[in-house]
Amino acid sequence: MKRNLIDRRRLLRSGGAVLASAASGLLSPALAQGGAGLSRTTDVVRVGYGRGGLTLVAKERGAFEARLAQQGIRVEWVGPFPNHAPSMQAVVGGSADFGFWGSTTPALAAMLAGAPLVFNSFNIYAPRSTSIIVKKTSGIDSVADLKGRSVAVNRSGLGEFLLVAALEQNGVDRDQVNVVYLNPPDAGPAFAQDKVDAWSMWSPAVDISRFENDAKDIFNEGRDLEFLIDFASLVTRREFSERNSELVRAVLDAYSAEGAWQSANPQEAEAIAQAEAGYADEVRDYLAGLARVNRFHEPDDADFMAGFQRAADWLADRKIIRSRIDVAEVSVKIPGGAA
Repeated sequence: MKRNLIDRRRLLRSGGAVLASAASGLLSPALAQGGAGLSRTTDVVRVGYGRGGLTLVAKERGAFEARLAQQGIRVEWVGPFPNHAPSMQAVVGGSADFGFWGSTTPALAAMLAGAPLVFNSFNIYAPRSTSIIVKKTSGIDSVADLKGRSVAVNRSGLGEFLLVAALEQNGVDRDQVNVVYLNPPDAGPAFAQDKVDAWSMWSPAVDISRFENDAKDIFNEGRDLEFLIDFASLVTRREFSERNSELVRAVLDAYSAEGAWQSANPQEAEAIAQAEAGYADEVRDYLAGLARVNRFHEPDDADFMAGFQRAADWLADRKIIRSRIDVAEVSVKIPGGAA
């Protein structure tokens, strides 16, 4: 019932004429059925964005909106979100249609808790700089040195899983470390003010903090992790994906084009991110120097999904998420695009 009420409000917002014609069985073919069996009920898409990364670049450049406008789709940006949890809450609550390419780990946790979300696409951007950082003056030089120390992480998210993996790979019991659950806006100041000894965090916040707080890595996701456990992901409500597959397909294709531009133009992309976040040129140059490449995968990519299932099982076995989950059942492939 709740999802129906949410959808009704969304339809009302998309235009009384469309709702009226649908009720009388006169919904226009352009909105009712697209090519290749795709469907569409609205010409407006509400897209979540963060303070960095692919969504911010897409929002600021304007090419994403222009591409969708050619298909009669108007973009409304929702955000910025500091991390994936509030982004997903916006999608579940009906104020956004898409999340913002956030971590798969909190998305899985939300799905296991009953959120009506599905994955539409995944992005492996490399190299990744997610790390556990400590101040150079902390006396901590390795993961083993975290015994008896405090580490800030986001619960059931990228920060927590990276800490768990680091401890496991280095033979340190989890109960030997004081895990402090903080969202990024609170964890950053806590680390800067020495209220925690270490911080497990993703880019660009970890890169900014490494520079501003004279910090160093003691465990780096891209360098030290034995296999990928977390991926960037785009989520929608299941009902939205089913009723607006044409629109979802258009958004996925627009992001694919945006990701290709970002991969080919790291200097320009990082300059856009710097203008939003206001960090130092040294951070910008470091991130641009990584020359990251985006590689998108959709749910019909068998090799990727096998790796994703392995990662989800790993998370469940270590109680980062509450139980095992079949990732194929919470992923929806939209026809068209790259296989």
